Amino acid sequence: MFNFKKILWLSIICAVALLLIAVGKFYYQNLRGIGPAVKKPPLQIASELQKNNNLLSVPAGFSVEVFAYGLPGARVLLFDNEGNLWVSQTGEGVVSKLIIKDNKVDSQQVVFNGLQRPHGLVFDPQNPKILYIAEENKISQTEIGSQGPGSLKKIIDLPKGGNHFTRTLGFGPEGRLYVSIGSTCNVCNEKDPRYASIWSLNKDGSDFKQVAKGLRNSVFFVFKDNKIWATEMGRDLLGDDIPPDEINVIDIKATTTLNYGWPICYGQNIHDTNFDNNTYFRNPCLEPFEKASQIDLQAHSAPLGLSFVPTNSGWPKEFQGNLLVAFHGSWNRSVPTGYKVVRLILDDQGKMIKQEDFLTGWLTANGALGRPVDLVFDKSGSLFISDDKAGVIYKLKYNP
Repeated sequence: MFNFKKILWLSIICAVALLLIAVGKFYYQNLRGIGPAVKKPPLQIASELQKNNNLLSVPAGFSVEVFAYGLPGARVLLFDNEGNLWVSQTGEGVVSKLIIKDNKVDSQQVVFNGLQRPHGLVFDPQNPKILYIAEENKISQTEIGSQGPGSLKKIIDLPKGGNHFTRTLGFGPEGRLYVSIGSTCNVCNEKDPRYASIWSLNKDGSDFKQVAKGLRNSVFFVFKDNKIWATEMGRDLLGDDIPPDEINVIDIKATTTLNYGWPICYGQNIHDTNFDNNTYFRNPCLEPFEKASQIDLQAHSAPLGLSFVPTNSGWPKEFQGNLLVAFHGSWNRSVPTGYKVVRLILDDQGKMIKQEDFLTGWLTANGALGRPVDLVFDKSGSLFISDDKAGVIYKLKYNP
């Protein structure tokens, strides 16, 4: 006799079993190394680093300490002309200011709150009292006076939503403001061209122009010799070692918008046929269609802040001119990688000769103590590093 209920239940059980197998397979292939990124730190580095100077490892002659703590979600760091340090705390929706006296934090205060995922911070180099703040959905400016900052005045709207919501700011050598806007997705064809690009604009928000596209998520960038050096996070779900994360170099004097390939190309002009199965008369991942990366990095390292070691930093000569990069750390990798600051030794053309670990120790067998984000030098040559997982700022200096 036909038993409809029994067949139905067996079908449901089989469907659930197949779903669990698929979920388990996806987890094993893509997420089994996610722990350090999402779990709480196994110990509080703000107090433990004071007890154990060897908790974080630095090259001989350098030392590192916790400079400030109690700053959850600390991301972009910015010094003002008075030597005070501004910090965007993206996940908290605030921008804080650290008053520094005698090389120590005298006080810290929340200056702006209730913001929508604030990230980018920059002062106008021609008027250092004017502060620009990039939230997920807009760029605003305000004047920093003796009585404190004024209210924020919006200069331009930005597209919001999606996976990559940070917006980073910088002034170019010609005085224009630049903003990076990440993609809404892991890999897709964006309908709004403002995503996955870097744009430039006037200080009042006018003349919004695309400078580079095909940049999945260039969260941080710096200027050097009329060029933008931008870190770039490659797409996920292609395995442990592809595609590479990147550093791209963008000539701001180029007469056309430069294309860096995403979503159909990555690294050294490699075609992502996993996503793009279209047929072409010629390879779309070659000049002039797409610019190759300047430097390829370990996949899923999540490169964020970057900074060239200044020649007047007081650091050893062999470090001067090197590029330091903060690896925020992987989540989409079976064996975790990143969670460190690396040193890139470059040749005269800006190509990488060698990569070395510079500041390590955050990744432990029990989890991640923190995740480095931004790298900023002060006038004395000390390096300041934000950590959005531990909610601290480190100070690293050379001790001759």
